[in-house]
Amino acid sequence: MLRETDEGVVIAVRLTPRAGKAAIGTPVRDADGAARLRVSVTAPPTDNLANDALIALMAKTWKIPRSAISIVAGARGREKKVLIRGEPEALRARIAPLLGDVHD
Repeated sequence: MLRETDEGVVIAVRLTPRAGKAAIGTPVRDADGAARLRVSVTAPPTDNLANDALIALMAKTWKIPRSAISIVAGARGREKKVLIRGEPEALRARIAPLLGDVHD
């Protein structure tokens, strides 16, 4: 779910658009066994609005500049890979508390 790269960390996300409220939820394991961070946003999945809302929510929650966050895979689906640029150890320390006991 959280993988270090040369640029920062990549997080696997399961996005739910048009939710009642925007929230970063608990990690879950999909049927294929992959761990993903569950995130819901109120924006619809049209015109990139849900993706923009996802980036804004992550930036606000983890106090990371929006410009440091980008979707690197799955931009048109619910299953996404999100890259957060920065020093991997510092990012892991900031993000890890939300991941609980679910790890890949």
